[in-house]
Amino acid sequence: MGSDVKLFSGFTLRSVTLKNRVVISPMGTYSAENGRLQPFHHTHYANFAMGGAGLVMIEQTSITRRGRVTNGDPGLWEDGQIGDMRALVSHIKSYGAKAGIQLNHGGRKSSMQRAFRGNGPLTDRDLAMGEEEWVPLAPSPLPLGEGWRTPEAITGGQLEGLRDAFAAAARRAVLAGFDLIEVHMAHGYLLQNFLSPLANQRDDDYGGSLENRMRFPLEVVRAVRAVVPSSMPLFARISATDWIEGGWTIDDSLILARALSEAGIDLVDCSSGGNLRVGATNASLGRGPGYQVPFAERIRAETGIPTAAVGMIRTPEFAERILQEGRADLICIARQALFDPFWAHHAAEALGVNDGFADWPPQYGWWLEKWGRALSANGERPMGPEVFAPATTQARRESSAA
Repeated sequence: MGSDVKLFSGFTLRSVTLKNRVVISPMGTYSAENGRLQPFHHTHYANFAMGGAGLVMIEQTSITRRGRVTNGDPGLWEDGQIGDMRALVSHIKSYGAKAGIQLNHGGRKSSMQRAFRGNGPLTDRDLAMGEEEWVPLAPSPLPLGEGWRTPEAITGGQLEGLRDAFAAAARRAVLAGFDLIEVHMAHGYLLQNFLSPLANQRDDDYGGSLENRMRFPLEVVRAVRAVVPSSMPLFARISATDWIEGGWTIDDSLILARALSEAGIDLVDCSSGGNLRVGATNASLGRGPGYQVPFAERIRAETGIPTAAVGMIRTPEFAERILQEGRADLICIARQALFDPFWAHHAAEALGVNDGFADWPPQYGWWLEKWGRALSANGERPMGPEVFAPATTQARRESSAA
């Protein structure tokens, strides 16, 4: 493909230009301590930046201590957390990637287990290990499911405090040097709790009709837009559908996307699910390659708003086809990047973009150029289809994915 490869073309929103369209999706690692980053986070995120991604997104970061999803969530609820984030941003940018952060409040999913310890309600075992437990906040006192804590219903006065907390966290993200901010309104967390009738049964101005249920998330977006530079892009991650009868739908998402754009959002990051009674997002659904791409495609086509596609996009060829067909503007890579943090560099090789290892960190490229020449002398390629071997079994399905 070479020079006509869209995956490795630049993409600009406001004053920020990504060097390519590979985005490392926000993925919770549940490894912070009292909201503070740990050495693990620097290694984890720097690997993706070294690996060639155009944008590295920091995992869901809590706007309040009570809004943490787990005891291991990072936070920006106080100024003392800015310095750690600033150091991480500097680390990411030193490898040529842009740095983004996802701001979140856990809503009725707050005070749950770290995912790698069970991904459910806290247990006596968790408490014995020193985990803190607290009462979640949500639009209505509706637990996620059996065995989950019943949240406290948010009062009118608390709404103002939560709006201010989102805005304050956004100001701290600007001070930390992030290039862009994503407002998390998906996966069963606070802002999606307001949007979905499955979680919002209020009888005031913030519940009932679609317009009312969208009111608080839109107020949050406007509050964030008001405190960040006009040059800074804002993303919103949405659950395009609840996948549950009587819940949020893609038609609702089209209305929301238009309203988000008017409120100052520049791109809609199209995920789904999260209001199921098990799992963190939509892990219990039957999923296949590109199963969420139609959401990004439809929102982009019907509203004109740029979108990001995410979910089971594992091979570079499939990612490229999504972009060439105009179904999305950015490609979010998640678990595939955990398996291969250098996915972007490998994808560039597979799509015929890279000329040797010039785009790799020079500390690696110098050695790899020698290695590549030696392999070539033996008739071998430095990288080939075997790099994406774990995705090979899906490649055939991707070729015909909707």
